[in-house]
Amino acid sequence: MVAEGAVARHGRQIVREPKEVGREPRLGGIGEWLAVEIARHTGKETRNLVLGHLQRGGQPTSFDRLLGTRFGAAAMRLVAEGRFRTMVALVPPKVLAVPLAKAVGHGRMKKVPLGSDILQSARDMGIGFGD
Repeated sequence: MVAEGAVARHGRQIVREPKEVGREPRLGGIGEWLAVEIARHTGKETRNLVLGHLQRGGQPTSFDRLLGTRFGAAAMRLVAEGRFRTMVALVPPKVLAVPLAKAVGHGRMKKVPLGSDILQSARDMGIGFGD
């Protein structure tokens, strides 16, 4: 298993589309690269499978479906009001408008600190990050 943003040691990030002004590059392709590398090193047939949202997240619950409806309705209200450059977010119990600049941290990519217990927990379960 490999995350689409993973980078091989001493490698470069694999992207589907290059970075555009004001946007991060569209990631993807690391799984295909890894499958080729595994096959090359082991001599075994290797296949790449990209999991879709249903495989990753499972069946949506009634809460998920209702929240999707609430988000869609709230987004359409924002459009009708001419309020652009915002996104909708759940701040229980309300769905609120959040400025995109605030949501994305003014263009900085949010990363998990290397010393994080999240990464340590993943490593304890046998998940590797190529380091």
